[in-house]
Amino acid sequence: MQNRMHKFLYYGSAVSLVLLILFSVAWELVLDPLRPGGSWLVLKVIPLLLPLRGVLKRDIYTMQWSSMLILLYFTEGIVRATSDKGLSATLGWVEVALTCVFFFCTIFYLRPFKQAAKKIAQQAIQKASK
Repeated sequence: MQNRMHKFLYYGSAVSLVLLILFSVAWELVLDPLRPGGSWLVLKVIPLLLPLRGVLKRDIYTMQWSSMLILLYFTEGIVRATSDKGLSATLGWVEVALTCVFFFCTIFYLRPFKQAAKKIAQQAIQKASK
C-alpha cells in the first residue's frame, strides 16, 4: 500500500509539473495573452523547464528545490486570480490548483527520504558521542 501511494505521489508531481508548463504556454499564447497574438510573458515557463528532467528521473535534490520554486507560480496565480477579471482570473485559479498539486505531492513524496536521512543523522550523532 505504501509503495502504491509513493508511486501515486511521484506521478502527481510529474504530471502536475508537465501540465503547468503546457498550461502556462497556452495561457500566454492562446487562452488569454496580455497582447493579441501572445506575449513575452510566455518566457515564465523557462524556470519550470529546469527541474523537469530531475523530477521525471525522481531526483530527490531536484524535487526539493523545485518544491520551493513552484511557490513563485503559486504567488503569481493568487495575484492574477484575485486582481484580474474574467478568464484571466479563472486561469489564475487553475495555476494555483496545479501548483498546489505539485507542491503537496512532492512534499509527501520526499517525506520518507527526509525521515530516513534524519534517522541516519541521529544514529551518526549517537555513534560519535560514545
